[in-house]
Amino acid sequence: MGKWGNYNGGLLHIALFFSFVQVSWSRGSWDGVMVTREDYEALSRVKSELIDFRGVLTSWSNGSGIAGACSGRWAGIKCVRGQVIAINLPWKGLGGRISEKIGELQALRKLSLHDNVIGGSIPAAIGLLPNLRGLHLFNNRISGRVPPSLGRSPVLQTLDLSNNQLSGNLPPSLGNPTRLFRLNLSFNYLSGSIPVSLSQSPSLVFLSLHHNNLSGPIPDTWGAGNKTLLVLDLSNNAINGSFPSSFTKLAALTTLNLGSNKIAGGIPESIRNISGLAVLDLSKNEFSGEIPKSIPSLPNLTSLNVSYNLLSGPVPFLLSKKYNSSAFVGNPNLCGYSPSAPCPSPPAAPPLSQAPSSSFPTSRGHRKLSTKDIILIAAGVLSILLLILCCTLLVCLIKKKVSGGGGKEAPAAAAGGGAATGKAAGGGEKEGGAGETGGGGKLVHFDGPLAFTADDLLCATAEIMGKSTYGTAYKATLEDGNQVAVKRLRERITKGQREFEQEVCELGKIRDPYILALRAYYLGPKGEKLLVYDYMSNGSLSSFLHARGPETGIDWATRMSIAMGITRGLCFLHSKENNNNNIVHGNLTSTNILLDDSNHPRIGDVGLSRLMTSAGNANVVATAAASGYRAPEFSKLKNASAKTDVYSLGVILLELLTGRSPGEATAAGGTDLPAWVASIVKEEWTNEVFDVELMRDAPAAGEEMLETLKLALHCVDPSPAARPEARQVLEKLEEIKPELAAAAQAAASPSPVPEKTEE
Repeated sequence: MGKWGNYNGGLLHIALFFSFVQVSWSRGSWDGVMVTREDYEALSRVKSELIDFRGVLTSWSNGSGIAGACSGRWAGIKCVRGQVIAINLPWKGLGGRISEKIGELQALRKLSLHDNVIGGSIPAAIGLLPNLRGLHLFNNRISGRVPPSLGRSPVLQTLDLSNNQLSGNLPPSLGNPTRLFRLNLSFNYLSGSIPVSLSQSPSLVFLSLHHNNLSGPIPDTWGAGNKTLLVLDLSNNAINGSFPSSFTKLAALTTLNLGSNKIAGGIPESIRNISGLAVLDLSKNEFSGEIPKSIPSLPNLTSLNVSYNLLSGPVPFLLSKKYNSSAFVGNPNLCGYSPSAPCPSPPAAPPLSQAPSSSFPTSRGHRKLSTKDIILIAAGVLSILLLILCCTLLVCLIKKKVSGGGGKEAPAAAAGGGAATGKAAGGGEKEGGAGETGGGGKLVHFDGPLAFTADDLLCATAEIMGKSTYGTAYKATLEDGNQVAVKRLRERITKGQREFEQEVCELGKIRDPYILALRAYYLGPKGEKLLVYDYMSNGSLSSFLHARGPETGIDWATRMSIAMGITRGLCFLHSKENNNNNIVHGNLTSTNILLDDSNHPRIGDVGLSRLMTSAGNANVVATAAASGYRAPEFSKLKNASAKTDVYSLGVILLELLTGRSPGEATAAGGTDLPAWVASIVKEEWTNEVFDVELMRDAPAAGEEMLETLKLALHCVDPSPAARPEARQVLEKLEEIKPELAAAAQAAASPSPVPEKTEE
C-alpha cells in the first residue's frame, strides 16, 4: 500500500473527475488573451457539424463572440495564449461528425470526444496536428478507415479508437510515432494482417487489437526495438500461423492474450523467458503438443487459460493444483487436470513368458501355467478376499454395537469430560454419537437441514477446495450423498477450548440470507477444530470471476446482484440486527465470498478472528495486505474496523467492474488495484477500466457502471473518515439499480436465530 503516497488528496476527488461532468475552465486562470480568429472559426465549424442533443454546446454561442471562446465559458474548451489546446466533451450525447476544420487548431494537444454517438469518419487532418498528444474517440459510431496520417503525428502518446465501426487494414504508419505508448483499436471491424511496424515500435506499452477481423500470422519481429511492452491483446480475431518465437524477447510483458484465433503448432518451452508474465490466455486456438513444463516456473503468473485447443499429455502438476479445470477443458487428449480427466496408468512390464525368445526362451526359462495352477491361484486369492471381507464386517458390527451404547451414554460422559457428545440439528441428541470415531471428540450442531454424527463427518470423502491463513477448506460428501463445507482450522493459532467454544457458539447464532451459516463444530481429542458450513455449489467469487472458461460470461446484472448481496451481508454484520452484536469481518476478500447455484452471494469466514490468537490474526492481516484487500491504515492501527471492511468491499466492487484480481493487478503493474484504476481514470482511458465483457453492456448500462465505479472509489478512499458506511453503500447501489433492489428485498427471508441446546 506504499503506493498510496502518489494519490494524496483522496480517490474521491478522482472519482468525481471520472463522473465526466465537465469542470468549468473558468475555475482555472485565464491569461486574458482572446482566441485567434483561425481557432474561433474552426470551433464554429466543428460545432456546426456536431448534433447537440442535450444543449451542451449552447455556451458556444455567437453572443459571447470571439472574446468568449477562451474565457472559460465555452464548455470543454481550454486555451493557452489565445489558442485552443484541449477539447474535452466526453459523455455529452453528441452526434453528427467531426469536422475537417479540426485540423486548423494547430495548438490542439488533446481531443476527447469518447462515449458519445458521433458518426462519420475520422478526418485525415487530425493526423496533421503537430502538437496532438491524446486522441480519445472510443465508444462512438465512427466508421471508415483509420487515417494513415495519424502515424505522422510527431508527439502522439495515446490513440484510442476502440468500440467504433472502423474497417479496412491497419496502416503501417501507426508504428512510426516514437512517443506512442498506448494504442487501442479493439471492438472494430478491422481486417488484414498486423503491420510489422507495430511489433517494432520502440515506445508501445499497451497494444490492444482484440475483437476485430484481423487475419494472417503474427509478425515474428517482436522485442528487437520494443523493451517496454506490458500488455498485448490480439484475441478474438482470425489470426493463424504459429506462436512467434520473438515473443520470448518481451521480458517486460505482463499480459498476453491470443485467445479465440486459429493459431496452431506448439507452445514453446522458451515462454519461460517472458519472466514478467502475469496473464496468459491461449484458449480457443489450435495449439498442439504438450503444455510446456516451463510454464509453472513463471514467477508472476496468476491467470492461465489454454482451454479448447488440441493439446495432449499430462498437465504439469503445479498447474493442475493452481488453476481450475476450466483453464484446461476442451483438449480431448489432455489429462491430469481434474478427477474426470485422469491420465492413463503407464503400461505394465510384459511378463517374462512374453519376452523375446532370444533373451528368455519359453521352453527353458519358464513353463506355461496349467489349468490346475490357475484354479489353485484363483482359489487362494478368493480365500484372502473373503477373509478380508469377514474381518471388515466384524469390525463394523462391533463399532455399531459400541456406537449404540455410546450414544445413550453421551450426555453423562460429556458431563464428566470423557466421551464424545453428538448434538443433532436443532440441538437434539443424535444416536450413534461422534465419540467413537472421534476418539473422544465432540460434535455440536446449531441448526440446518442435515443431521449427521461425528462418525459420518470424519468418514466422509473430502476434496480440498482451498487453503487460507485460517486453515484448509474441504468439500465433504457424507455417506448419504449430502455435501457440507468443512474448514479445518490451523493448529496453534486458535484460542483455548473454553474460550473457543464460547466464541464459536456466538458465531453459530448468526443467521442472514447473505451470511454463510455455521451449522456445527467439532473438537477432536488432539486439539483438532473443524467448522461445518453449508456447501456452496458455485464456489468462491474469486474463482467465478478469474477461473472460469471463456464460454462463461458474467453480465452486468449478475455482477450488480452479487455486489448488492455482499453489501447487504456487510450491513447486517455492522448493524444491531445481529443479536445487538456488531461484527467487523476484518478479512473480506473475493475468496471468502461464496456463491450458491443461483449465484447469490454468502459472506464466509465471518467472525473467525474471534477464534484466533493475536498471532493468528497478525498472519491474516499480513495475508490481506499481500492480496490487495487491506486498508492502508492497517499498517499503523493493526485493528480492523467497519471502515476497513468498507475498504475491502470497495476493492471487491472494483474487482467486479474490472475483472481483475487485486493480486493480478499488483503483479502486472507494481501497484494495487485501486491505484491502478485511479491512474486509468486520471488518463481518461475509461474503457480500459471495465472488464471487456461489460463493454458489450455499455450502451445500456454505461451510466450505471460509471456510478458504481465512483462509489467503489469512494469506498477505497485512503482516509477512513471519507469512506461511506456499508448502509450508505447499499443505498447508493439500490439507487443505481432499483429493479434489482426490489427483487432482492422480495426474495430475502432471514432465517430464525438457532438455539443451541445443552445436554
